[in-house]
Amino acid sequence: METKALLPKGIKILAFLVLFNTGVASSQTSTDISNEKALQAVLAAKEKAEALEVSVNIAVVDAGANLKAFIRMDDSFLGSIDVAIKKAKTSRYFNINTGDLGKLTQPGGIIYNIELTNNGLVSFPGGIPIKNEQGKIIGAIGVSGGTIEQDHEIASLGANAILE
Repeated sequence: METKALLPKGIKILAFLVLFNTGVASSQTSTDISNEKALQAVLAAKEKAEALEVSVNIAVVDAGANLKAFIRMDDSFLGSIDVAIKKAKTSRYFNINTGDLGKLTQPGGIIYNIELTNNGLVSFPGGIPIKNEQGKIIGAIGVSGGTIEQDHEIASLGANAILE
């Protein structure tokens, strides 16, 4: 009969969890936007909005579409808070610029009425995926409060700011 050194059941589970969590943590580090990068994107976008003399709301979500960073500029529209967050989430849910998604959601489009899903989506410009140096999507940014052209321009600058 062979003898084995056995660990008590609780220690085996703990050892598994430590090994499992170590692997998960290291993989999340490279596939999710960090606090520092999320703040960098928001602040760069805010600076661009100030240069354009427009008050906006700016939201950054992580790879799981969870709010990571947000700023409401003074005098920005209250209604734009939710729109900015939904632009960021929509962009991450579908890994696409919200303006490009909007082209597919028009009457007769292949995904007409998709805005009614996921507790409401926004399919006009101002939401952009954020990619890391390897081109992997790690989050998204949403901007609302200016014209759709301004929102898109501000979001683009914020999304690209993390690569600098």
